[in-house]
Amino acid sequence: MNNSQRSGTYIVAIIGIVICFAVGMSAGYIQEYSLINWYPYLNKSSVSPPNFVFPIAWGIIYLLNGISLGVVWNDTSYMKKSAVMLFIIQLGLNFLWSVLFFYLQSPLLGFIDIFLLDIALLLYLKRCYDIRKLAFWLNVPYMLWLIFATYLNLYIMVYN
Repeated sequence: MNNSQRSGTYIVAIIGIVICFAVGMSAGYIQEYSLINWYPYLNKSSVSPPNFVFPIAWGIIYLLNGISLGVVWNDTSYMKKSAVMLFIIQLGLNFLWSVLFFYLQSPLLGFIDIFLLDIALLLYLKRCYDIRKLAFWLNVPYMLWLIFATYLNLYIMVYN
């Protein structure tokens, strides 16, 4: 990788990180009311982490997710365009989950969305693996967290 490619990767990664954090902050704003007035009163799994863990986990995930976008974007693979589209889809579904689960206070709609997000992320991971293994590995923590979040959403949906 020459210096021009490397700087292009950094620029796109920074843009990706900023976009991911902007989506996360917007979702946080949408969640604010329900986090105080609705979510605390739900029956939650005994393995639900304390609320302060979520922004830390998502901060790390958004950072890694943005870096992976930079890695994929700078690759010359013919699969790059589909990978970027999958990135956009999964990020959109990620944001939509906050609207459905928290703003609309619908664990069912949230579960449908997060299930689709699981699939979109798996497709993105597969595409990343085919393009650049680094982009794949940067998203493994996201997939693990998302599987856990899917379980938490399902628990809330079933027990509330």
